[in-house]
Amino acid sequence: MKGRQKKPAQLRLFAPAGGEAPALTRGAPVTGLTPGAPREAAARDREIARALGAWFDGSARDLPWRRDRAPYAVWLSEIMLQQTRVETVIPYFERFLQRYPDVGALAAAEIDDVLHLWSGLGYYRRARQLHATAREVTERYGGAFPEEAEALRALSGIGAYTAGAIASIAFGKQAPLVDGNVARVLARVEGIDEPIKSPATVKRLWATAARLLPAERPGRFNEAMMELGATVCTPREPRCDACPLERLCVARAAGRERELPVVEGKRAVPVVELVSAVVADPEAGTLLFARRREGGLFGGLWEPPMIEALSAADARARLAALGLAFGRTRLREVGRVTHVLTHRRFEITVLAGPRHAGLSLRDELGAPYEKAAWLDPARPGVGVSTLARKVIAAADPEQKD
Repeated sequence: MKGRQKKPAQLRLFAPAGGEAPALTRGAPVTGLTPGAPREAAARDREIARALGAWFDGSARDLPWRRDRAPYAVWLSEIMLQQTRVETVIPYFERFLQRYPDVGALAAAEIDDVLHLWSGLGYYRRARQLHATAREVTERYGGAFPEEAEALRALSGIGAYTAGAIASIAFGKQAPLVDGNVARVLARVEGIDEPIKSPATVKRLWATAARLLPAERPGRFNEAMMELGATVCTPREPRCDACPLERLCVARAAGRERELPVVEGKRAVPVVELVSAVVADPEAGTLLFARRREGGLFGGLWEPPMIEALSAADARARLAALGLAFGRTRLREVGRVTHVLTHRRFEITVLAGPRHAGLSLRDELGAPYEKAAWLDPARPGVGVSTLARKVIAAADPEQKD
C-alpha cells in the first residue's frame, strides 16, 4: 500500500465570535486573503487596534519625545528621525530642546547657529527647512501649531506623514500616517504583494492606515504602528513570535512574512571622485573654509574647499577658477575619505598644507560656493557637515581614531 500523503499545514486568521476564520495553506499566494465579509473585516480591524494598543502600552521604548507630546516636540522629533536611527537622534533632540525650548526660540535663531547644532546629523536640508517652518509658524500662527492635518500640511516642510504625526500624537486627531515602518507592517498584515513604492500601493497603504485608525487614542495607534515596525516587524528578520498581530497577519498565515513587502531592486550608487584642500593657518589656529550656496547639496554649510577632480593639479586649477587660488601653497596628499549618501558615494583625496604667501580669495566665489573665510571649525555658529569633519580629521593625525 502506498503511504497516505500529508496535507499542507493549514492556519486560520482571527475570527470574530460566531464566525469561522478562512483556512490558509502556508506558502500560498496572499492576494485576496484578507477577510472579505464587511462584518468580519470590521471586527478584525477593531481587534488589530485593540491588540496593538495593549502591546504598545506595555512594550513601548522610553524615548524623550514620548515624555512630552507637545506639538513642537513631536514635530522636532519627526523631522530628526527621517532616515536617521533613533539612538543617533536622541542626543541631538535633547540638545535642540535645551537650546531652543519652543518654536519661537528656534525661529529667532540664526541659521548658522542651527546648522552648527545640527552638524553630524546629516540631511542638512532638514535643518534649513526646520528653521524656515519655525518662522512660518511664528509669523502665521503666533508660535502655536494648527491642530488639523490639512492646515499642518499647508506649512512649508510638512508633508502628509509629519502632519499626521503632529495632528494625531499632539492633538488626538484621527489623522493617519504612513512611513517606512508603517508601510512594512501594513504590507504584511494585509498581505499586499505589489511593489511597496508603486503609486497604486502607496495609495492603498494610506487608505488602509485610515481604515484601521481608531477614533479613540489615534496617536497611540500611530505610534504603536511605527514602534512595531521599528522593533518587531523589521525588514529582514521579523520577530513574529513577539508580535501582537501574529494571528491577524495575512503574510504570517501564508508563511510569507520574509517575502513581503515587495521591494524592487535598488539602482547602483554612482561614485564621485573629489579632491579636497585643507589649508591651515597655524598662527591663527584656523582653516580655510568655503561656504556652499543655499539650495544645493550641503547648502549653507562650511567645508574645506573640494571639487570633483581626478588629480591634485586638476583640482587646483578648478578651484582657482572658482576664486580659490592657492598660489605657492604646497599641498600634499595625506589620506582618503569615503562618504556614502543615499544616492551617491564620494571618494575624496585629501590634500593638506600650511598657508603660504600668494594665496588669494575672491570676495564672491563660483558655484557651488558663495564665499570663503578662515575659521575655527569648533567655534559655535559654524555649521560643518560630517563629510567635512572626516576630511579635516584625515588631514590632522591627532584627530584620527
